[in-house]
Amino acid sequence: MKLKKCSCSPASQFHYFLSWLTLVWFAKCFRKMRKSVSCTHPDLFPLPVLPTGPSLTQWSLAERYGNVYSLRMGQERMVVLNGFDILKEALVTQGDSLADRPDLPLQTDIAHGLGVITSSGNLWKQQRRFVLSTLRQFGFGKKSLESVVLDEFTYCAKNIRSYKGKPFDPHLILNNAVSNIICSLVFGHRFEYGEEKFIKMMQLFDKALQIEGSIWGQLYNAFPVLMRRLPGPHQSVKQMWNEVKDFIRVELNEHKKTWDPSETRDYIDCYLSEIQMNKGQDDNTFDEENLVICVLDLFVAGSETTSTTLRWAFLYMAKYPEIQEKVQAEIDREIGESRQPSMEDRANLPYTDAVIHEIQRIGNIAPLGVPHVTNRDVELGGYTVPKGVIVIPNLTSVLFDKKEWETPHTFNPNHFLNEECKFVKRAAFLPFSLGKRVCLGENLAKMELFLFFTSFMQHFTFSMPAGVKPDMDYRFGLTLTPKNYEICVTPRH
Repeated sequence: MKLKKCSCSPASQFHYFLSWLTLVWFAKCFRKMRKSVSCTHPDLFPLPVLPTGPSLTQWSLAERYGNVYSLRMGQERMVVLNGFDILKEALVTQGDSLADRPDLPLQTDIAHGLGVITSSGNLWKQQRRFVLSTLRQFGFGKKSLESVVLDEFTYCAKNIRSYKGKPFDPHLILNNAVSNIICSLVFGHRFEYGEEKFIKMMQLFDKALQIEGSIWGQLYNAFPVLMRRLPGPHQSVKQMWNEVKDFIRVELNEHKKTWDPSETRDYIDCYLSEIQMNKGQDDNTFDEENLVICVLDLFVAGSETTSTTLRWAFLYMAKYPEIQEKVQAEIDREIGESRQPSMEDRANLPYTDAVIHEIQRIGNIAPLGVPHVTNRDVELGGYTVPKGVIVIPNLTSVLFDKKEWETPHTFNPNHFLNEECKFVKRAAFLPFSLGKRVCLGENLAKMELFLFFTSFMQHFTFSMPAGVKPDMDYRFGLTLTPKNYEICVTPRH
């Protein structure tokens, strides 16, 4: 008797295979559960979980197993940290023990352990030190960079005005505006919003980050040997990043044609000089491939998170028009209609500053931060976490902790205001993480968010199209972004 041939589509057959694979893996994890525990508290055993990333209900697990618990994803053991106190203990007090990044297969296949986000050890120290010192030279975190941000807002505002108050999707416009700040620092020039190759790069960024954070990226990291051979979106994501790297290499090659070591124009020029200076040194980590990955990392750290936060800002202002009006009234009172805002104005705009911080808190765009790995046995929360274990800092557990915030699940700018309506810093405000691996784009992001948001509120009013309610649900990827939406932006003056 012949076997009946499956009539399902190839895609369906593949999904059936993945389901079967997951069941086998679950059984294997349960068998290994007790055997794999060593040097840990009896309660710190690895719970096998589906590779779905932050969509897993981390809070419910924390309530059941405490602020430190272990998970297994594929062959990897992970320890998840929840709550401000344990995150501070791990990333600040024990920061040296958790300063490295794990070798996650998908990220390794893309960045090869280079750059500043996923690198470790001496390579990371050299590259991060160079990135920060060089970008400071070009105004990073200084007043001189304000004019670059404000000039870019002028271009962005002109583009937005062309829609004459009609609904449009602000996604690409905001990505282009924020990315142009990094382009000015790294490439020495900006790109016009309609430039095809630049638009394509922004689209590749968005799609690649979405796939990396999806179940495909998680399956790749859980079963790398298998997933490297199977078809699916995880294969296209590597090609996407290769195209972005090719875009950067074109800029690099153009720089090399006119490069003069005595006259540094931007980050790439400085890096080329550093390559030349470090040739022949034993611990040298400077070469052209590392330059490409560092530039890629700068775009991720310095533009993706900021543009996503601004997209959330538009939505929240449309959802809460009374808050939007209060922000605009404060800006009108302190700055007026014609003068451009400055970072010096922030002290006089406490409500505006509080709204920006609350958008970052509730937007929660990096819910689990970036993973760390222990480089030695370390005590965390009374448990011994062995060397080589991946540690996940659950930033969500801090940003939505009912012990830290009066109304954690409600958009409430009063979280950052005292009784005298003055802005107050909150220790539990950790959108950039903390410690030695705190986001290297933090200072730039703070400047961009304040100047862009204040400028937008000064010149425009945001509302949803007639009959449309703001959809506050997120689209999951490596970052939590709003679902694509259209918005009406009306000039105020």
